[in-house]
Amino acid sequence: MAISTADFKTGLTIEFEGVVYQIVDFQHVKPGKGSAFVRSRLRNMMNGSTLEKTWRSGEKMEQAIVERRNVEFLYRDGDDLALMDMEDYEQISLPISQVGEDKVKFLKDNTQVLLVEWNGTLLDLELPQIMELKVAQTDPGLKGDTATGGSKPATLETGAIINVPLFINEGELLRVDTTTGKYVERAK
Repeated sequence: MAISTADFKTGLTIEFEGVVYQIVDFQHVKPGKGSAFVRSRLRNMMNGSTLEKTWRSGEKMEQAIVERRNVEFLYRDGDDLALMDMEDYEQISLPISQVGEDKVKFLKDNTQVLLVEWNGTLLDLELPQIMELKVAQTDPGLKGDTATGGSKPATLETGAIINVPLFINEGELLRVDTTTGKYVERAK
């Protein structure tokens, strides 16, 4: 299905030069002189690299139809992730290098994620936007730290290290944004 630059949305997948890209960011630019164009940042879904691309306004390209399947992350097996399809309970192995360590560091056993496929090729994993993770290690909080503000590093149960407010202690359950890797709030 052909789409034009007018159809661009963040998260849309397109096929460009035989590769599937996801639109990360785009901006329509209409200079005072000359024709309008679209400046975009694309993420290669096959290897995770990013590409800056400028398109003429109205330029056409193919939309990549990707499928998303519900899978459950079972465990980490060396340099691979063991996943289970929730429909037929088939086990799938996906290389960590294809997903990226920035996502894998938030995965804990039995987490429901989406597996992204294109023409039978496994491309990526989509994690839940917000995940609840326990603090495994951090410096103790001191009374009065809430008034002064600031942050400190904390290691989560998955091994990820994020900055948290000074009042957070070990063993607390936190809500973490998996796209930015930032602390959101304490879990209720």
